[in-house]
Amino acid sequence: MADLSGTSPDRLSGISDGIFSVGMTLLVLGLVVQGLNGSHTTETQLWDELRRLGPSALIYTMSFMTLGIFWLGQGTQLNHLTRSNRNYAWIQLAFLFAVTLVPFSTLLLAHFYWLRVALIEYWLNIVLLGGMLFAGLEYGLRANLFVEEGRSEMAFLMRGRILIAQSLYAGATLLCVIFPTWVSIALIVLIQLNYVIAPRIPILDRF
Repeated sequence: MADLSGTSPDRLSGISDGIFSVGMTLLVLGLVVQGLNGSHTTETQLWDELRRLGPSALIYTMSFMTLGIFWLGQGTQLNHLTRSNRNYAWIQLAFLFAVTLVPFSTLLLAHFYWLRVALIEYWLNIVLLGGMLFAGLEYGLRANLFVEEGRSEMAFLMRGRILIAQSLYAGATLLCVIFPTWVSIALIVLIQLNYVIAPRIPILDRF
């Protein structure tokens, strides 16, 4: 009997969009104003609390861009699929597992942004996302799951984007050994902004 499990690209796209949308929504739960006493709160107290949210707001924005970049990257793979199979589906589910960890990693880093452990945990989450996206690409190529037209160009460009981005993230994170963690965080944001506003490449119009 043929194994039809995980053969529908549409089902992969559906669950992916759902998990990404939930994960991106949960990020905002880390932006919480605490320690205020309702109607007794003054303008100054509220302003002070909003200023304290600055680091959390930056990390929230960083994580939203992280998920946006990987959502587009995964979308490129799924849009180039002609078919799927059980192994590819499980690779994508492992990728989505990494997506579900991002709200936790974001909250941890937002609460302890000055600690290297929190930053490294956040980076490892990005490594897992990139690693599973890369694994899906390589497996899909070996299993001949992608459309033939433009496949080699798509593979070359996606490999480059994943590997270069992961190298930049790693370099930025390792700087926390020498500098305060906010330096690494700022660099990660700049790296992400580069990928957000980078010129489009015709073969990856859906990236």
